[in-house]
Amino acid sequence: MTHLWVRAEQRPNEERVGLTPDGAKALLSGGIRVTVEESSVRALPLQGYIDAGCDIAPENSWPQAPAEAIIFGLKELPEDGTPLPHRHIMFGHAFKGQHSGKALLERFKAGGGTLYDLEYLVDESARRVAAFGYWAGYAGAAVTLKSWTAQQRGGICGPVGVYGGKDALLTDLGAELDALNKDRPSAIVIGALGRVGTGAADLCEAMGVKVTKWDIDETASGGPFPEILAHDLFLNCIFARPGTPVFVPREALAADRKLTAIGDVACDPDSDYNPVPVYDRATSWEQPALRVAEHPVLDVMAIDNLPSMLPVESSEDYAAQLLPSLLTLTDLKSGVWGRAEATFNEHLPG
Repeated sequence: MTHLWVRAEQRPNEERVGLTPDGAKALLSGGIRVTVEESSVRALPLQGYIDAGCDIAPENSWPQAPAEAIIFGLKELPEDGTPLPHRHIMFGHAFKGQHSGKALLERFKAGGGTLYDLEYLVDESARRVAAFGYWAGYAGAAVTLKSWTAQQRGGICGPVGVYGGKDALLTDLGAELDALNKDRPSAIVIGALGRVGTGAADLCEAMGVKVTKWDIDETASGGPFPEILAHDLFLNCIFARPGTPVFVPREALAADRKLTAIGDVACDPDSDYNPVPVYDRATSWEQPALRVAEHPVLDVMAIDNLPSMLPVESSEDYAAQLLPSLLTLTDLKSGVWGRAEATFNEHLPG
């Protein structure tokens, strides 16, 4: 019997989950065994999974799961170097030249396991079957606006945390902007036609921020793009890949510009294809903004688990998108799983 093991997330500030109790019930009805680990942080209560009929396991016990179990989580595993013998479903961040990803692939090679990377679950037309993009863009735009408001107060953005829902986020952010007693900033979103860009633009518009929306047509020239420097905020919502243009080059740090805050929602600072090479590391919930220039000021927001700021909404949305694919786990050699395994094998070290 196919056995899906939903692990607890071990990364700080990560409360999301990729399977709801209703989804678990659907999998059980489809003949798939479901084990759910206890979790001290998961946004969806454990009782729902118990009521659905799932098996329950201790928190972080997945390394001792049966060999045939498919381990399902969202964010990275602890970087302890141990071999990985299981099949894992997660965001591996390992196929685009990321330096940390190379170590992860070596662990899979050593253990004989397989990575079904959630970013590379695609349909026949190579379109992703599920993504957190909308809520990443929404939360990323919010934190970038928080970074801008902090600049107006003469500081840098302080710690951010989890919100009970988007209304709470909008209320908090609106109060910060109103307290400035200034005109709203201008923003440019690149990737505006995608899920991430749509979320970013929706948040900006909800806050009364005028948004310039760009997508592939506007960036096809390859740059340079002085229009970006003419806005207060730039929100990068395009995932790095070969051929992606550089949107803000390093020489922009000393340039005459209006731009003071970048939200790199895609957040691939250690990728060989980083389109915002003015910074070299992700930021955190404790320190959301990295100051990369002083005259004029420029801060970069690059938190890589933004949807967890709204964990209930983002979990429910993502889980609904992913469930049809999870229901096909009984056949790992075709469809989305077969394609994901082929991508993994293509990148596995020789």
